[in-house]
Amino acid sequence: MSTIIGDEDAIVLDSIDNFIKHDVLPVAHALEYGDTYPTAIVEKMKELGLFGAIIDPEYGGVGLSVKTYAKIIEKISEAWMSVSGVLNSHLIMATAVQRFGTEEQKRKWLPRFASGELRGGVGLTEPDAGTDLQAIRTKAVRDGKDYVVNGVKTWITNSMYGNVLALLVKTDPHAQPRHKGMSLFIAEKGEGMTVRKLEKLGYRGIDTNEIVYDNYRVPAENLIGGVEGKGLKQILSGLELGRINVAARGVGLARAALKESVAYAQVRKTFGSPIAQHQAIQIYLADMATRTEASQLLVQAAAEAYDQGKRCDMEAGMAKLFATETAVFNTMTAMRIHGAYGYSKDFNIERYYRDAPLLAIGEGTNELQRIIIARQLIERNPV
Repeated sequence: MSTIIGDEDAIVLDSIDNFIKHDVLPVAHALEYGDTYPTAIVEKMKELGLFGAIIDPEYGGVGLSVKTYAKIIEKISEAWMSVSGVLNSHLIMATAVQRFGTEEQKRKWLPRFASGELRGGVGLTEPDAGTDLQAIRTKAVRDGKDYVVNGVKTWITNSMYGNVLALLVKTDPHAQPRHKGMSLFIAEKGEGMTVRKLEKLGYRGIDTNEIVYDNYRVPAENLIGGVEGKGLKQILSGLELGRINVAARGVGLARAALKESVAYAQVRKTFGSPIAQHQAIQIYLADMATRTEASQLLVQAAAEAYDQGKRCDMEAGMAKLFATETAVFNTMTAMRIHGAYGYSKDFNIERYYRDAPLLAIGEGTNELQRIIIARQLIERNPV
């Protein structure tokens, strides 16, 4: 799909194309198959400034619009979706500090985030708290100049090879409503943390882990914004960005499945002719292409709303819902088109098929997105 972009954006996107061609595509299949962390790719992303993509230049970042950032994520995900995850959680963390941190916190942390010196993510999910973040049990108790943290976080991206998290905890477990007792900390790796790798169906190569906090100490000066009880609001704002990212991943993955299906359908023959000439295959391809184009438009609309400073939980929810369901549909359909070859690890289709379901679950399930969309429709259209 062609879109109007500025000269600076075009230069950025050209550099991403070169990065993907030379640094991602040649190694993606082998690294994914071996579930190997893409260290060289991450180092190249540091050089490109991607860890500071949407961080303000005042704090050492590149200052890209989220609309451009979404296009970057689409391109990377089309090559290997796991790489995009290295950026997503990191920039949600950075956004929380940029939006809600004190000026001292911004100047201390954001330049190190932007350079990739410090990379990380968000410590939200727990064994009994995912969609319902207010149910978290990890506690932080003030002790002099520190808070002492105890609890368990799970499915945490960038927590083994990264070195810092935006950590959501309960500083007042008895507060009502519950969100008033929740706080967000900049938590570097340190004593009192045990990290265990989680094995996954897809989304391989990137580190996803369980973290046990046992009397882990975090300095009180690392409380984002310097005030307890603001943590849920701070991180929910970042999740709008996360959902745009995941939606963009869905577009990239859906497009990869579509492109390979269009190409394969023209060379694979049955009954004496390419399968692309069979109406059943044509219907598949038409549906895949239409859904992919619609998904991209939804992502762009959500990103534009975000860039304009508008509330965009409905727009981000719509993009996330539709684009990720499209990724699921396209990868399954691509496997049908490819037949037995789609089921083989010698081809990319089975990787796309394994990666896609995560998108419908992560950053808030698609069931939750439907509820958010409906509630916003009602709130924005009262009678």
